[in-house]
Amino acid sequence: MPNRLSRHVLIFFLLFAIAFSAKAQLSDLARLEYSFVPKKESEDEYYRLRGLVNFPIRVKDKNFIVVGAEYNGVIMHLEDHYPFPKSELDRFHIIDFSLGYTFVNKKDWRFGGKFVPRIASTFSKPLTWEDFFINAGVYAVKDRMKDDTARKPNRLILGVTYNSTTGLPFPLPYVNYHRRFHPHWSYVLGVPKSNMKYHFDPQMDKDVLQLYVTLDGFYGHVQNKIMVYDKEAEYMSMSMVVTGLGYEHSFTDHLAFYIYTGYTLRQRTILRDKNNDEVFRLDDLNTFYFRGGLKYKI
Repeated sequence: MPNRLSRHVLIFFLLFAIAFSAKAQLSDLARLEYSFVPKKESEDEYYRLRGLVNFPIRVKDKNFIVVGAEYNGVIMHLEDHYPFPKSELDRFHIIDFSLGYTFVNKKDWRFGGKFVPRIASTFSKPLTWEDFFINAGVYAVKDRMKDDTARKPNRLILGVTYNSTTGLPFPLPYVNYHRRFHPHWSYVLGVPKSNMKYHFDPQMDKDVLQLYVTLDGFYGHVQNKIMVYDKEAEYMSMSMVVTGLGYEHSFTDHLAFYIYTGYTLRQRTILRDKNNDEVFRLDDLNTFYFRGGLKYKI
């Protein structure tokens, strides 16, 4: 039962990661980010460097082709004792290339879709087909956040996503709802992130404090397969459920700094076999979480 639960949580995280990326692609043109997760009662540590760029190409008045790329460099400092060679897990490299198209219909719904080939690997030897993954998503957005006629500005995102790393051969739905119910307050309900925000100055809207719950993590191929108690591990996954406080300051209408601090409500780092079943769990200790960076947005 614990193995099945861990796998289901991983699938839940991965299915919505691509949908969250599609949402970010609507607004973020560039992002540079650093994450750090120290391990309480353990000497292990996890770092991640993330950078992304999206380049929209106008094809009509409100229709765009969006070409993008994203890199995540994951560094695992494994200092605890484990029954396998830890050096094979030092670094993971996750590279996404994306091609999307978005357009607006006559009823002001924005529709879009994107195709995202991914490389997620330790890069310890030449790439093979096991290092490549395919993600895709389609979505529809009704955005009334800047509509002066809306009594309470809101944005609804509906989508369908597919992620090849889950092992499920069919797409699943995605829903995200954002509402500004008071000049100083707004909220987001959805996955992988929900929050409650306080806007210090509703007119300028430069400083925002939020209480959030989010999912984070990664999934990658271990090229030099690891033997653990007569079982062969080919993949590694980390999945976290995090809650805490976040702060964002906008220097201009487009450039913003953000920082999130918090604590993991659930954390799993697992070696998996070719069928995605659990081979070995590195740890499940909840711990401090930090993430911060700069973003350039529309």
